Amino acid sequence: MNSRRPPSRVIQPDLLGGDPGAAQVHRLFFALLPDEATRSRIEKAATDAAAAQSLRVRMIRPARYHATLHFLGDHPSLREDIVSAAAAAADRVYAHPFELVLDGASGFHGREPPCVLRCTQTPPALQALWQDLRDALLRAGLGGHLSRSFTPHVTYAYSRGAVPQPVPLAPLHWRVEGFSLLHSVVGGGDYQTLKTWRFPPA
Repeated sequence: MNSRRPPSRVIQPDLLGGDPGAAQVHRLFFALLPDEATRSRIEKAATDAAAAQSLRVRMIRPARYHATLHFLGDHPSLREDIVSAAAAAADRVYAHPFELVLDGASGFHGREPPCVLRCTQTPPALQALWQDLRDALLRAGLGGHLSRSFTPHVTYAYSRGAVPQPVPLAPLHWRVEGFSLLHSVVGGGDYQTLKTWRFPPA
């Protein structure tokens, strides 16, 4: 009788360090997206903040900079039904362009604490946009993942251990002229913009 066990199957990790057999996680969310000039200013502010906080960090690519408005959940596939319902809800939201001023850096607790740029004062127009979109999503039956509060921020890096301490920064002025519905595959590449809503001039 041959008692030898068959050789174990070895799964080679892919070049990005993930498990090629792992199921994909599809994430949907609404966010503010900076234009190219604003991305460049955010990148400069992020570099200054990381230096001021004296942390070892993993920086985020500028193409991924955004300020989340509402999270719509993680799913095993791209949920076209949620996309359609969310887009229809957003179609009912009305807003004008406004200015968001990022003037400080801090962080949140976590396994890899996020390093973020924040604003001392949330613009009333941004708070109204967040609330109006939340109300529309609730009416559309998409309230399962919605937060009850809003802390505007742009994540620029993840700390290698310590939670970033608050530091002031030179004010960074961001002219917000719309918002977008985004899709991403967790651990994948850049975000996919599914639809963008542009604000009419004031």
